[in-house]
Amino acid sequence: MSTVFTTAQAMIAAAALLTLFRLLCGPAALDRIVALDVVVTLVIAGTAVHMAAHGDATPLPVLLVLALLAFIGSVAAAHLVEEREHMR
Repeated sequence: MSTVFTTAQAMIAAAALLTLFRLLCGPAALDRIVALDVVVTLVIAGTAVHMAAHGDATPLPVLLVLALLAFIGSVAAAHLVEEREHMR
């Protein structure tokens, strides 16, 4: 079973590297905002896989707060981008 968790962590790490590339080289601000949201989601997924591998649910409240903050941040960023588009 540890092979499954190791493979999942490797896939999450590869996705994070590709997303960090988009975060650094994104042509628009909206691309960077979405990439940052994906990075936070991948951190949550990686922590969840780690929790499942070790059978420890201690970081679960931290994951819930992080997910809530990521959602609020995405909504706020989308609102700011929309307001910026109206000003043009």
